[in-house]
Amino acid sequence: MFHPRQARIGALLATALIVAGACTTSGATSKPTDGASLTPAPTAAASPLGGAIAIDGSSTVYPISEAVAEEFQNANPGVKVTAAFSGTGGGFKKLCAGETDMNDASRPIKTEDKPGAKSEATLCKEAGIEYVELEVALDGLSVLVNPQNSWVDCLTTAELKKIWDTGSTVATWADVRAGWPADPIKLFGPGADSGTFDYFTEVINGKAKQSRSDYTQSEDDNALVIGIAGDKNALGYFGFAYFEENQDKLKLVPVDSGTGCVAPSNQTIADGTYQPLSRPLFIYPSTRALERPEFAAFVQYYLENVNGFVDEVGYIEIPADRLQASKDALGSALQ
Repeated sequence: MFHPRQARIGALLATALIVAGACTTSGATSKPTDGASLTPAPTAAASPLGGAIAIDGSSTVYPISEAVAEEFQNANPGVKVTAAFSGTGGGFKKLCAGETDMNDASRPIKTEDKPGAKSEATLCKEAGIEYVELEVALDGLSVLVNPQNSWVDCLTTAELKKIWDTGSTVATWADVRAGWPADPIKLFGPGADSGTFDYFTEVINGKAKQSRSDYTQSEDDNALVIGIAGDKNALGYFGFAYFEENQDKLKLVPVDSGTGCVAPSNQTIADGTYQPLSRPLFIYPSTRALERPEFAAFVQYYLENVNGFVDEVGYIEIPADRLQASKDALGSALQ
């Protein structure tokens, strides 16, 4: 899925080797005085890194973590990094159960307990699992139709709610807007464990997980691409990077939240004009796992090089001050 340009590979591998070489059996780490650097202090007794790292969570963040894992392993062949995507919620269940070292998340961890249901943060706390929240990129949830769809050139947030909300009676395109075909809409979207599902339902329908259920669901965004690309009457949503990878198979739909139709792009996502579907992306490394030198080096490498990977896989860089805040948070966790 990820094929970095040769020049960038060289630079990233060099950085990975520096990080790896700086990690020793003693685990000594320099404490940055100004948060500017996370690179461990080198010593004369450097040894190769070894071990296994397990990552799960968001299918949206997965391409970034997969790319980081690939290049980190190239530089550190003694480390095996396994990245999977069971959805943000599914990934938090595994993190809080101590089954993984890090969760990829397309929304913040849930912290509010509800009657009969403990929050993700509570489950982690009860299991003795501590973590650090690190923002790594920006994404814009994209609304997609089939390229043969000639009638949809924009959808309002009210129309999206009409289509996707619980109890929706929309069955055909004509039910959405007068004058559109009376052909049945075929809906595709992420499942209930997905952070994309949580975010979309919250900002469009008014409450996280409040959604009709009679649609084709998948935690694999590539499966959603195939479904929309294969049906003239399809409509779905997922992360912007998956649209960019499949532009020849899909048609992007601008969204009007009250100020006119705006399509997601690098610029509109970064400057916040693509509303309300722009969002931050996170990683949540376990602080217990950060005690292992190979995992500490991996997360350091992730943050030091994330913008290069974000650019390659089609997401948007976060502002420099927010990336620095993530580096500072990791630096504090490593002290």
